[in-house]
Amino acid sequence: MICLSVLLVASALLAAPAAGTPVADAETGEEDRRPSVVQTEKIDAAGERLGAGIEQLESLAARHLGKWIKARIIFDISWLRLLTCLVMIFVAVFVERILRWILRRRQIRLEDEAGPDNLWARLLLKALIRPLSLFVWVYGIYIALSPLFIHFDRPDGANLVHLVAQRTADIGGLFALFWFLLNLVRLLDERLRRWAAATESTIDDMLAPLVGKTLRIFIGAIGTVVILQNLTGVQIGPLLASLGIGGLAVALAAKDTIGNFFGTLTILFDKPFQIGERIVIEGQDGTVEAVGFRSTRLRTLTGNLVTIPNEKVVNSVLENIGKRPNIRWLTHIGLPYDTPPEKVEQAVAILRELLENHEGMHPDWPPRVYFNGFNDWSLNITVVLWYHPPDWWAYQAWLQQTCLQIMRRFAAEGIEFAFPSQTVYLAGDDRRQVTLKMLAGTTGQAPPTA
Repeated sequence: MICLSVLLVASALLAAPAAGTPVADAETGEEDRRPSVVQTEKIDAAGERLGAGIEQLESLAARHLGKWIKARIIFDISWLRLLTCLVMIFVAVFVERILRWILRRRQIRLEDEAGPDNLWARLLLKALIRPLSLFVWVYGIYIALSPLFIHFDRPDGANLVHLVAQRTADIGGLFALFWFLLNLVRLLDERLRRWAAATESTIDDMLAPLVGKTLRIFIGAIGTVVILQNLTGVQIGPLLASLGIGGLAVALAAKDTIGNFFGTLTILFDKPFQIGERIVIEGQDGTVEAVGFRSTRLRTLTGNLVTIPNEKVVNSVLENIGKRPNIRWLTHIGLPYDTPPEKVEQAVAILRELLENHEGMHPDWPPRVYFNGFNDWSLNITVVLWYHPPDWWAYQAWLQQTCLQIMRRFAAEGIEFAFPSQTVYLAGDDRRQVTLKMLAGTTGQAPPTA
C-alpha cells in the first residue's frame, strides 16, 4: 500500500499540471510547470493583495500621522511593510511550535494507549512531526516574504529574488514530503523486523529488510527525479517515456538479472526452505546461509561457499533435508550360512529388543526387523528404523551406542557376523568328493614332449 501511495504521489507530481508552479521561460515566455507541493502562484497573488493593503494602510495613516510613516528603508521597502513581514515570520514560527507541541502530546497519549487499533496512527504521527515542521517553516517564511517580492522586479519583468524563493520553497516542500514517506517506510521496516523476529520462519527475517530497502530505493529515486525536474525545469515524464525502446533493450540484456530477482520473490513468498536448513540442489549439499536479490548462498559440508542464481533455484528440483520429519536408518546384518535357524531367530529377537522404544522412536514409526533373504555369502536380516527428531549428531551418537550393544549381545550369545567369503572345494576333499568328467575326444594322457 505504501509503495502504491508513493507511486500515485509521484505520478501526480510528474503529470498533473495543476500541481505545478508556473515559471516563465526566459526565451519563449511560456509557463514552465514544475512539481511542487503547494501552488505558490496563489501565495504570490495573496502576497500582492497583502502588499496593496499595506500601501492603502500607509496612505491612510500618512493623512493622520504624517508622511514619515511611508519612509523607505531599503530596496524601496517601507518600514511598515518590513515590520509586517517580520510579524508574519514570527506567526509562522509560533504556528510551527504549536503544531509540534500538539502532535507530540497526541503521540505520547497514543504511546500510552499502545495497541493494534492505533498502530497506524502512531506510525503516522511519529513519521509526520519533523517533516511537517520543515514544511511549515518553508512555506510560512515564503508567505511572510511574499509582500516584498514586488520590490525586486526588473524592468524586463524578471525577478531573481522571487524565483529563488519560489524554487527554495518548492524544493523544501518536496523534501518534506519525501522525508515523511521515508520516515514512514523506516518505521514500517522496524515493525516488519519485529514481526519477522516473532515468527518461526527465517525467510521472514530476510523479507522484512528487503521490503524496506526496496521502498527506500523507490522513494529516493522518485524524489530525486522530482527535485531535479523542479531545479532544471526539464519534464522528466516525456524523457522517461522516450527511453521506452532503450529500456526494452536493457530489459532484454538483463533478462537473467530480472529472472533472478523474480526468483528471489518466489523464494521469499513460496518459502521452499529457511535460513540454516540443509538442502540439496544441483548436486550441491549444504546449509542455506543467505538469500539475496540475485542468488542463494550455501555452505557445503566441506566448508565451501556455493552461490546459486535464484532463477536456477526455483527451476530446479530441490531436496530440503532440513524439513525431513526423521532420519531413516536402513541396514543389513548378515549371518554365516552355517548359523542354525534357532540362532537366526535369536538374532532377530535381540535386535527387536534393543531397538524397541529407542530414544528417537516416534509412536507412528516403530522399528522393523526381519530375516528376509539369502545373500551370496550370508543370511540377511534387514533393520529399518526412524530417528526423531532429525538431529544428525544426536542420531550419530545414538547409532554408535546401539551398534556397540548389538555387537556385545551377539558376542554373548555366540552369534557371528558374516563377511564376504567364498568356499573352494578341492578334488581330494574326503568330506565333499568331486567327480571329474573328461571332455569328448580326450584320452586323459599327457601330451607328448619333444
